[in-house]
Amino acid sequence: MYDQLAESVMLESDNGDVRAILEKVAALTGMGFVAVARVTDTRWIACQVLDQIDFGMSPGDELRISTTICDDIRQSGKAVVIDDVSTNDRWLTHPAPSLYGFKSYVSFPITLADGSFYGTLCAIDPRPRQLSGRETAAALAGFAAEVGAVLSRNVPAG
Repeated sequence: MYDQLAESVMLESDNGDVRAILEKVAALTGMGFVAVARVTDTRWIACQVLDQIDFGMSPGDELRISTTICDDIRQSGKAVVIDDVSTNDRWLTHPAPSLYGFKSYVSFPITLADGSFYGTLCAIDPRPRQLSGRETAAALAGFAAEVGAVLSRNVPAG
């Protein structure tokens, strides 16, 4: 049985506008798993996912927050872009890449219209990807802002 937070995330998980954004992220980056996650100080819950690599997550599924890089984004408010974990000293020792089997990763904060942090627009892939270019980062930040605008129409403030 889901609790109130998980129930609200499930209500947000079937949105055609958000699905279209996830598809644009996958096309732009070539990454096989793209998701919107609801991230709090204690929880990471998949809101909407596009899984083309059989990562195995569905809306409502949860990851332990301490094992995610999205927790770092929640704390800092800044995006994380990793072209190849094996060549990135900062993230090489983080538990997420080995635990979840990815080489490339992007995650951008999603902020609602009232300025509150909702979660992240994130993507992973088992292969390295060229993601750190200025144009790619700007497009991904724009997609995260679009998700925030869509969710702001449907999510209570707070």
